[in-house]
Amino acid sequence: MTAARPSTATWTPDPALPGFMAMTLAFPADYDGPVTATLVRRPTPTPAGRAVLYIHGFSDYFFQAHLADAYNAHGFSFYALDLRKHGRSLRAGQRPNFCKDLHEYFAEVDAAIDIIRAAEGTAWLLLNGHSAGGLLAALYAAEGARRGQIDAIFLNSPFFALNVDPLTRAISPLLAALGRWRPDQRIGGLSPLYGESIHRSARGEWDFDVRMKPINGIQPRLGWVSAIYRAQRRIQAGLHIPQPILLMHSARSGGGKVWNASFTNSDCVLDVGHMRRFGPGLGDRVTLIRVEGGMHDLMLSAAPVRAQVFRDLFAWAEAI
Repeated sequence: MTAARPSTATWTPDPALPGFMAMTLAFPADYDGPVTATLVRRPTPTPAGRAVLYIHGFSDYFFQAHLADAYNAHGFSFYALDLRKHGRSLRAGQRPNFCKDLHEYFAEVDAAIDIIRAAEGTAWLLLNGHSAGGLLAALYAAEGARRGQIDAIFLNSPFFALNVDPLTRAISPLLAALGRWRPDQRIGGLSPLYGESIHRSARGEWDFDVRMKPINGIQPRLGWVSAIYRAQRRIQAGLHIPQPILLMHSARSGGGKVWNASFTNSDCVLDVGHMRRFGPGLGDRVTLIRVEGGMHDLMLSAAPVRAQVFRDLFAWAEAI
């Protein structure tokens, strides 16, 4: 893939988050037409030679300003990608949050790392991915063109296996194959109860733009399922990532078809057992931490829980 040309782009105030700047990265057109990604940044006022690149999940975009606050407070210049066809980067006529292969996203990760290196010099670089972004971060750390410029990886509840019923799991290879032939076929979807558990209009604490992150989520298409399945198979076979990796996840999975307390204190999207099973195979320097009371996005958990997450994250970063 052809990399973006960041010299032709400029930083402008981010319309989604006050106090942040954003840069639009242009890429060659794909099967949905013109392609852009968006890099968001906020430098730290107290530089310590550190930077972080954050990658969001599937039905998601970067809105967690408090995450940037924590990184900035520990001397990290903060950068986040809205991947192509997600959030700030979605363009008219595109299939939302869709890809046919996770390697499509490598171009914007390449470009983001180039921009960060140009701005931050030899800063120690942490790659931080959440959920599907954690799957992408692990895959990139194993195969990406700039993987040697990453110093460490932090995975927040990574999407290492499909969280489906036994029958769907049994036929998932067939679904993945079918996705190559019928990529637009819609399948499954997220429970609105997860969105309700985090958005303040319902039962949650957070105020995000529901046009970019709908309460009901984005219904996936078979082409995306196929892309995810192939990437997960690659992860599950084991990688040889040399950098230190921190993988944090909730202490348990929860959820259900009706509202219950587990939506506030467990992972109601993924099976945390998959993370514990496949996480150690990422490399030889993997640290796993289970978070009592953690939600799927650990950074959206209750205040005492996320305070502990930040303590563990930055203690690990200092130790390595």
